[in-house]
Amino acid sequence: MAKGQVAVAMSGGVDSAAAALLLLQAGYDVWGVTLRLQSCGAAVETAEREIESARQAAAALGISHRVLDLRERFRSAVMDRFVSEYLAGRTPNPCIDCNREIKFGALLDWALDQGADYLSTGHYARVDRDPESGRWRLLRGLDRRKDQSYVLYQLTQRQLSHLLLPLGGYDKPSIRDMVEARGLLNARKADSQDICFIPDGDYTAFLERSGAELVPGDFVDQEGRVLGRHKGLPCYTPGQRKGLGVSAGGPVYVLRKEAADNRIVLGPDSALYTTELTAERVNWLSVPPPEGPLAVTAKTRYTQKEAAAVAEVLPDGRLHVTFEAPQRAVTAGQAVVLYVGEAVAGGGTIC
Repeated sequence: MAKGQVAVAMSGGVDSAAAALLLLQAGYDVWGVTLRLQSCGAAVETAEREIESARQAAAALGISHRVLDLRERFRSAVMDRFVSEYLAGRTPNPCIDCNREIKFGALLDWALDQGADYLSTGHYARVDRDPESGRWRLLRGLDRRKDQSYVLYQLTQRQLSHLLLPLGGYDKPSIRDMVEARGLLNARKADSQDICFIPDGDYTAFLERSGAELVPGDFVDQEGRVLGRHKGLPCYTPGQRKGLGVSAGGPVYVLRKEAADNRIVLGPDSALYTTELTAERVNWLSVPPPEGPLAVTAKTRYTQKEAAAVAEVLPDGRLHVTFEAPQRAVTAGQAVVLYVGEAVAGGGTIC
């Protein structure tokens, strides 16, 4: 008897195909589902190719495959927020919004309505249940180079209880070898590096196509002296050095964007470092909200190494994090994710 029905979110890549294969081998009743998320532009062509790739992988595995149209939900919950956050001077991470609202929100709800017991994806992370507290925990993938727990910190206890992540105990070469041995055509397919709705990586052009007005303003130094003109706040991000077009007598970097005055503050690399941050939209996951200071490791970017820190819940529910060592280019709109051991304690959006 099958262990239960699992809907596998199949993106067309090797990882989600491997997830389906591993679950089949483990005795689950597996079927695939691919999301249709793109409505216009070059992203549609790329997306349709991925849907066809997922369909072929499902056929090779002998499982059924469906396509779920979530274009309207994706545009309102992910793409529109991406635009509004950039125009407000922040640098959002749309993959985190997509995971919360789309993959483990709308898709999970749909899958459960279709009779699935679980949803599975090809993320490199793990889920278990604390035997003492009974709380579901999100754990890092064993391969630290591929660990994707950072982008899943917004999940809930309910979502974790229906989530299977079979790739968390593997490294990428092993996964590719496994899929190739099964005869799937996408075994050596390159990993996607870009935001799915901006396949060319040109954020500024996407914002302009979305109707965003890029308003020029001043570059200023830390004392407020004008150094030059910028093309619009969304064209820059903290830590950026290239493409500024100013002469300041030495290397300067984007320190921060001040949306209220439509200006960008530039300064030396040394001014990019800070030991403190505050975050909003906080989610506590593997542990309940702490009543006092909590010793953690934390990172403020997906590719960053974790650093020792202390996290505290502020009276208004926001999160305050103090690092032992200064951190470079902490950016409003990005996520700070907290770890206690192997588990994702929680995190929030840096403000």
